[in-house]
Amino acid sequence: MFEETLEENSKLQEESLHLVTFELSGEEFGVDIMQVSEVIPVPRITRIPQAPECVKGLINLRGKILVVIDLNKRLGFQPKDTDSLSRILIVEVKDTVTGMLVNSVKEVMHLPLSSIEPPPEIIKSKINSEYLTGVGKVGDRLLIILNLAKVLGEEEIEELNELSSAKENI
Repeated sequence: MFEETLEENSKLQEESLHLVTFELSGEEFGVDIMQVSEVIPVPRITRIPQAPECVKGLINLRGKILVVIDLNKRLGFQPKDTDSLSRILIVEVKDTVTGMLVNSVKEVMHLPLSSIEPPPEIIKSKINSEYLTGVGKVGDRLLIILNLAKVLGEEEIEELNELSSAKENI
């Protein structure tokens, strides 16, 4: 009996994607929970002169300086002022830890792989298609699944590392 339950649980994990979901510009997005180390309220953000447009600034997270990316700006949406619902996802992409500012975090969920489809053309016209893993159907809602490794390209990751290390050396 116990072994059967374990087997069913492992099948559930194999056949679903574990996501953190959040809102940007009125749309619901999700990212693989394995890339998110924590979700924090928005602390004081220090702006960086001459930083790329999508870089909101720097935060001090328990003594570690992290660059914060405004995902609204990065994905080409209208930026939103931070409020009490705004959160920063602390994520690790290719050994780089960074913060991603989102409008609000919705939930942590398992999404069956069978309910994920390739992104339709209409979504590809709004967001660079390489940023997308797919679109998940959750009841009557649609969830846009992002590939964080593509949202931050190789050059940007290097630039983020330089911004973080330059600030730490001051």
